[in-house]
Amino acid sequence: MALADAPVLDCGGRQLTLDRPRIMGVLNVTPDSFSDGGDFFSPQAALEQARRMVGQGADIIDIGGESTRPGAEAVPAAEELRRIGPVLEVLCSELDVPVSVDTSKPEVMTAAAKAGAGMINDVFALRAEGALDAAAATGLPVCVMHMQGVPRTMQRNPVYGDVVEDVYGFLAERLGVCERAGIGRERLVVDPGFGFGKTLVHNYQLLGGLQRFQGLEVPMLVGLSRKSMLGTLLDRPADQRLHAGTAAATLAAWQGARLIRVHDVVATVDAMAVVAAARDPEALLG
Repeated sequence: MALADAPVLDCGGRQLTLDRPRIMGVLNVTPDSFSDGGDFFSPQAALEQARRMVGQGADIIDIGGESTRPGAEAVPAAEELRRIGPVLEVLCSELDVPVSVDTSKPEVMTAAAKAGAGMINDVFALRAEGALDAAAATGLPVCVMHMQGVPRTMQRNPVYGDVVEDVYGFLAERLGVCERAGIGRERLVVDPGFGFGKTLVHNYQLLGGLQRFQGLEVPMLVGLSRKSMLGTLLDRPADQRLHAGTAAATLAAWQGARLIRVHDVVATVDAMAVVAAARDPEALLG
């Protein structure tokens, strides 16, 4: 699927046209996320940060109420809803861009859709009991991600035959499951799941082989921002991985990624402008 094919996601009535790589701004309302845990816990702080990211060029905001960093413990649905509910209500009423909800729980998916969310982003690829039916009923676009294991244990000893082909096969299978559950292909997005049950080598094999995932013929989302695959490579803490993350996002976009999930919007917007210009230089003429 070439970028010129420009799929459009109907995010609860707000159209997100993927004619170029679009920026998904990360907004965690958790006490323990690896990069910004606790920073945007209140609705007002979350709204201010979301407005800041939109002003910088974010096309969609992704809100999460449960940390999925390596080693993270699961939280009950009631606690996740307590965290995101007030924030989601404010964001959906105040922002002009869609709001995605990063969740794997069917109860949260249903409540988020009722509150005005425009997309479901599920690191478990709708494998939780009831998640397929709940996601289908929302009518929203759904991103299904690959993860080997669960966050608490996923980094202990991930093993693959061929990581690119194994992840591709998993995502192809989940797309089929989703379609059979009533989630049309026009609603589906895939994420290869950088850092989710992958070693350092696996992550860079995936990054170098992302073009393969265009064969799935649905948009691809990538989340590389501030991740340990960058920090381990360069021996830098999370708040010093901007340049590496921008380079990784550029490589991903060049290989067809259409949604780039990031904490640092400005640098990524600039990088995506360069990617777009290189893909279609004639557009610069007029």
